[in-house]
Amino acid sequence: MSFKVQIQPSGHEFEVEEDESILDAALRQGFAFPYGCRNGACGSCKGKVLEGEVDYASLPPALTDADTEQDIAVFCQAMPRSDLRIEVREIGAAKDIPVKVLPCRIAALEPLAHDVMKVRLKLPVTERMQFLAGQYLDILMREGRRRSFSLANPPHDDAFLELHVRHVPGGRFSGWLFEQAKVKDLLRIEGPLGSFFLREDTERPVILIAGGTGFAPVKGIIEHAISEGLTRPMHLYWGARARRDLYLDGLARGWAEAHEHIHYTPVLSEPAPEDAWGGRTGYVHQAVVEDFEDLSEYEVYASGPPPMVQAAREAFPAKGHNPENFYSDSFEYAAD
Repeated sequence: MSFKVQIQPSGHEFEVEEDESILDAALRQGFAFPYGCRNGACGSCKGKVLEGEVDYASLPPALTDADTEQDIAVFCQAMPRSDLRIEVREIGAAKDIPVKVLPCRIAALEPLAHDVMKVRLKLPVTERMQFLAGQYLDILMREGRRRSFSLANPPHDDAFLELHVRHVPGGRFSGWLFEQAKVKDLLRIEGPLGSFFLREDTERPVILIAGGTGFAPVKGIIEHAISEGLTRPMHLYWGARARRDLYLDGLARGWAEAHEHIHYTPVLSEPAPEDAWGGRTGYVHQAVVEDFEDLSEYEVYASGPPPMVQAAREAFPAKGHNPENFYSDSFEYAAD
């Protein structure tokens, strides 16, 4: 059995299964409520129940007697017992999400390639980091140093924060991560940060261009779009030097095979002889230029080294692309 929930003041509606929390159902169906810990401790997801009844498996710590008297609910734990009309602020942009400094521990280290490590970070049980697909966080190091890494997981899958870290010769953080770090090591992070995230207020088709580990935020964006049931055409171009640098090539091919609106084109700039590569070669932005006669209706999301991003930014207007619809996450690999 399911219940209908209407949000005020927006008027949006969604359905909640009988044993599903209101927050989980809202996030699953694309409605971004504020939240923090998602276990009832922080109260960030509180809102008012205007009509209907909710219940809890156990009373959340953040719910006070005064809240109950004023019909305030903790939506990450509240489950509907009837159709509802609720009042809650919906998040519509990055500016609506609080930036936090948080401790975390390394939960897993998994090599994805000879020079790329997947890092999964676990926040304290009383915290979650709300973010938009494609944003990044900063690792806070000693002496005020920072290292920025894009979030590779989509917002709905936030039990862990996933990073793809390239090993940079002489890199202070990446060197430590590849050579010394171990599970349960403690880190401090700040986030979410950045304006590189999927715009969902339009039906424009999308071109995503990734260079190297610029695949990380693109992964988050595509998995978010799949989860939300978005069917806008999405064309992913992933540029790398050799086949071994396409460290999640099978995942990208799987998206394209499973979803007819998703297309994937890997492009190698320096394929090795042993690659026996029969696919596209050259610069990844040039592959886009060759494939599209008219880019005027497209949004472009480019993530990777600054020369790649800049080359795309300069080349695409000749194909009719509007620079206002060009979004980028441009980064350098820092070495000390």
